[in-house]
Amino acid sequence: MKAVVCHEGSLDVREMEVPRPGPGHVLIKVLRAGICGSDLHARVHGDVAADIGEKVGYDHFMRPAHEVVMGHEFVGEVVSYGPKCRKRWKPGTAVVALPIIRHDGEVEMVGLSAQAPGAYAEYMVVQEDLAMPVPDGVDVELAALTEPLAVAHHAVRRSEIGRRDVAVVVGCGPIGLAVILMLKAAGVRTVVAADLSELRRDLARQCGADVVVDPAVDSPWDAAPQQRKHFTRVGDLFSVAFDAMHALQTIPRTPWWSLMSVADKLSLTPRGPVVFECVGVPGMIDDVVAHAPFRSRVVVVGVCMEPDVFQPAMAGNKEIDLRFVFGYDPAEFRATLHMIARGTVQPRPLLTGTVGLGGAAGAFEALASARSHAKILIDPASDVVDV
Repeated sequence: MKAVVCHEGSLDVREMEVPRPGPGHVLIKVLRAGICGSDLHARVHGDVAADIGEKVGYDHFMRPAHEVVMGHEFVGEVVSYGPKCRKRWKPGTAVVALPIIRHDGEVEMVGLSAQAPGAYAEYMVVQEDLAMPVPDGVDVELAALTEPLAVAHHAVRRSEIGRRDVAVVVGCGPIGLAVILMLKAAGVRTVVAADLSELRRDLARQCGADVVVDPAVDSPWDAAPQQRKHFTRVGDLFSVAFDAMHALQTIPRTPWWSLMSVADKLSLTPRGPVVFECVGVPGMIDDVVAHAPFRSRVVVVGVCMEPDVFQPAMAGNKEIDLRFVFGYDPAEFRATLHMIARGTVQPRPLLTGTVGLGGAAGAFEALASARSHAKILIDPASDVVDV
């Protein structure tokens, strides 16, 4: 079979043996594979990611010296089974799968380890227990987006955002767009999206963002309709506190502290928006902490592969909540697939190009520039090399 091999940052198409499914594995023919921002990072920051992996107990993350078939966003059709499988689906059945697999008791990250070749190939193996059939009628291109949308679904769930909260999505690359889709699917009424790219701002609108701004021109913190007052100056916050204390103490026979407790439980006390940082470059967390309104909740979705700093005292003074997210669980993955099938999320705007294996290197370069694309898929059966 043909596969794209990453070695020392270079992506080359090579001839390889078709992988043989081991115990509990399913051999699938790859129909589509997505290029993820994590792939772009792993290609050039492999040692950094691998060092982090070792610190958290995983020592097989790809390094530049390794030869790796990447690709962890995919859809394929069942070809055959290895030993000890239940053989749940007929050959030809379209499936997606969580991109982790077990070899000899060791869990490997599919497409990000030399021990677990990924989907930039004509064939690959997946774990039967972690595979799921694609519902009838779902376009394979949309099914291939299950994995990145599951990341966004997990981020939105971890944010604990309410429908009446204001969401601010900073960065409208593929993951930011996916977050917008999942916020609207969750019923969030007001989503503000900010990106420097005109293309990505347009895609954000197509994904359902209610307000879209160019942060070089307008502040996303001032752009949202004010269902509740957001405060960016401590003087304004204290002024409201003084006014509230004065008003509460004029109510007869009711302790002011009881009223304040009720107001806090009903979320009527001042708080900021729920912010999703989806850029993942040094300085972004500090910028959000410095400029977001008081008592904002910040969910860091973007993957920054370089050391970064922010001012803890600023976050403390403003009571900023910081939450970091990674991945999803199997139930979230399945829920995402079925949201796509039901049309609860409609991710087609994310798709901006498709290439064959021979176009993988060019697609990586196009995505790195962030000027004309969001999500590029690889179709191993295609001869297209330009996007």
